[in-house]
Amino acid sequence: MTTFRDLHSGNAPLLLPNAWDVGSALAFASAGYPAVGTTSFGVSTSAGDPDGGGSTQAATAALVGRLSGLSVFITADIEDGYSDDPDAVADFVAELADRGLAGLNMEDSAGGHLTDPAILAAKIAAVTRRSPEVFVNARVDNYWFAEDATLEAVLLRARTYADAGADGIFVPGLAAAEDIRTIAAEIALPLNVLAHPTVTVPELGDLGVKRVSSGSLPYRAAVDAAVNAVNALRDGKRTPTATTYGDMQSRTVAFRGAALNP
Repeated sequence: MTTFRDLHSGNAPLLLPNAWDVGSALAFASAGYPAVGTTSFGVSTSAGDPDGGGSTQAATAALVGRLSGLSVFITADIEDGYSDDPDAVADFVAELADRGLAGLNMEDSAGGHLTDPAILAAKIAAVTRRSPEVFVNARVDNYWFAEDATLEAVLLRARTYADAGADGIFVPGLAAAEDIRTIAAEIALPLNVLAHPTVTVPELGDLGVKRVSSGSLPYRAAVDAAVNAVNALRDGKRTPTATTYGDMQSRTVAFRGAALNP
C-alpha cells in the first residue's frame, strides 16, 4: 500500500494542491491528486483574518475532520503549531491524526519573523514521539521573510530539524536554481518548495526537489476568477465557462453520503 511518505520518493516531485475549504479539496481530489494540503492563508483570509496570527487552529482542525472521508492523503498547514509548548503542539497533532491527518507543515517563524530554531526542533521532537505516523514537514522561513537569508543559515536550520525527527524540509521563497540544487543535495530529507513562476515542476525535479506546493496560489487565483467572472457579465461578455452546478452538486452529495456512511 502506498503511504504519504512514499509519494515523496518518486521520479517526479509530488505536486501538492492546497485547499481552503471542502469544495476546493473535493475539486482537487476529483482532478486525481493523491494528496491535498490546506493553506493557512486561504483558511484565514476567507474568514476575514490575516494570515500567520494563529487564528486558523479551530478551522484547520475542523477542515481536516471534514476531509477525512476523502480517498486522498490530507496534510495540514498548522503555522507554528499554535503554541510554544511542545506538548500542547503534540496533543493538537495527535487529535488531527485521530481525524485522519497524514502530514503537516510547521514553521520556524512567528509574527513574520524567524524564531530560535530550538523552539521548532522541540515541537518536532514532541510530535514525532507522540504521532510517529504523521509526516512532519519542517518549514524554514529565512528566504520567506528575508531574515538571515543565506544558504548556510538555511542548511543549519534544516539539519537541526532533521536531527529532531522531521520527515521533510520546506523552504518557501527558495527559487535560485543553484541554491535549490545545493539544499536538495545537502539535506538527507525530501525538499519541498513553493511553486514559482520562473521555474516549472519538471525543472524543480531535475534540481532535486521532491515536493512542490501550490500554497495560496489556487485560493488567490480563485478570488481573481470570481471577480473576473462577474466583471465579464458587467461588461456585456458571455458567461465564463465553469464546472456545472449539477456536477458540483453531485460531487458534494457523494462526499456527504460517504461521510455519513463510512
